[in-house]
Amino acid sequence: MTQDVATPVGSDKPEGSGKQRGFLPRGLRDRRLPGLALAAAAVAVAWLVHAAVPVLPFLTVAVILGILSANLPGIGPAVEGVMQPGLVLAARRFMRLGIVLLGLKLSLIDVAALGWATLGIVVGIVLLTFLGTLLLGKAFRLPGDQPLLLAAGFSICGASAIGAMSGVTRTEHRGTVVPIALVTLCGTLAIAVLPALKGPLGLDEVQFGHWVGASVHDVGQVVATAQTAGTTALAGALIIKLTRVLMLAPMVTGAALVQRYRSRSKHIKSQHNTAAAGTEVGPEQGKLKFPPLIPLFVAGFMAMIVLRTLGILPHTVLEGAALAQDLLLAAALFGLGASVQIRSILHTSGRAIVVAMLSWGLIGVLAYVGVQFI
Repeated sequence: MTQDVATPVGSDKPEGSGKQRGFLPRGLRDRRLPGLALAAAAVAVAWLVHAAVPVLPFLTVAVILGILSANLPGIGPAVEGVMQPGLVLAARRFMRLGIVLLGLKLSLIDVAALGWATLGIVVGIVLLTFLGTLLLGKAFRLPGDQPLLLAAGFSICGASAIGAMSGVTRTEHRGTVVPIALVTLCGTLAIAVLPALKGPLGLDEVQFGHWVGASVHDVGQVVATAQTAGTTALAGALIIKLTRVLMLAPMVTGAALVQRYRSRSKHIKSQHNTAAAGTEVGPEQGKLKFPPLIPLFVAGFMAMIVLRTLGILPHTVLEGAALAQDLLLAAALFGLGASVQIRSILHTSGRAIVVAMLSWGLIGVLAYVGVQFI
């Protein structure tokens, strides 16, 4: 009779094999648990840092901790090894859950209160930034889905938009690392740069708030930047920013339609080439898998917007959801940050850094011009 022995973390051997040392209890065999535990600890540390230094956004601290964990001597190998399965899970699943809950922050009534003119200006800023960044990424020949992901992150809502767009493009986990690192970097720089420009640009509190809301990427970074000019600026910044967040669903759906068209075109061309070569097309080759028109988590995001607009959820539920969203996104961003190898990015992503800086400048200029007409 074979003795039932638990499998060590990180081992691919079946139960009952190997030496009996370094084992976890039966309930803790999942290889994802160490990474999830690390992400939870990092979220707690990020929360304490944010509480001690409120000017540092909670989510920004989380991604910085992730980057540090992957690049500090002695810690990096563990993060890349035994911690990786749990961190990948956090980066993917928690990001999507956080995006769903993000919808509860947005009411269509608040958006409608802006008026058609202001709404049109905000939509125009998003579309022009998206198109401009996409063209810049193509011009600089960025690899893979980087142009699209950078365009989504800089024009809509930072890391959340990149996570949503990657669900349509089916980009691998590591393919989102550089875009998220760059959008986080620029959003963090905005916390210091934009308040310094308020006086020289002659912006009053309301204009400054609108400028911040229309140009800064992550909601937490918007709060940290706008609050330097007072509550009036903060209120205006948040409503403009959340209006940009509303663009997440239509932009992702549009990207899905483009992906479907490209997939269909490639499939037809492949079948044509196969037939021209006289090769019989098998049943599996004849099937075409489309990316989802609306990913499930984006549909959930839209459903949460409807719930918030209807006003049927009590305030305590909204507060709890906001807290859960912050915690989920913080864990996800820590997991993504833990995949960032600074040396690798500096050596291989110089063009992406240039595109990110140009895109940051583009949205800053467009938002400033738009503010003059709001």
